[in-house]
Amino acid sequence: MAAARAESYFAESYFHTYSVVGLVAVVGVLFVAVAFAAGHLLRPVAPTREKMLTYECGVDPVGEGWAQTQIRYYVYAFLYVIFAVDAIYLFPWATVFAAPGFGGTTLVEMFVFIGFLAVGLLYAWKKGVLEWT
Repeated sequence: MAAARAESYFAESYFHTYSVVGLVAVVGVLFVAVAFAAGHLLRPVAPTREKMLTYECGVDPVGEGWAQTQIRYYVYAFLYVIFAVDAIYLFPWATVFAAPGFGGTTLVEMFVFIGFLAVGLLYAWKKGVLEWT
């Protein structure tokens, strides 16, 4: 009898937490929908030819929409993301490494992870990506 009551309590508590999350999600969606609707209803509508032009930081748009960008900017951003992810994984690894019983396994895993990053960095260096000229 007590086990059935405890199971019923845990089931109610379990679904209650999900109902709270669902309610917060619905309220959030309604809040955004009401804000967009209010903005649509309250804004002034006076379209002119100048207002319909593309805005380019105060400069009148001239020429074509095609502009070439150096690929090295993207490569540097990509390398930054790789090493930022590396840092994100190093901090939790250091806390697990200090826990008893995880030393050897986590050490090997981290050497494999850092090895993959080193191979990527070596590849970028050999390709000359890291030289700014």
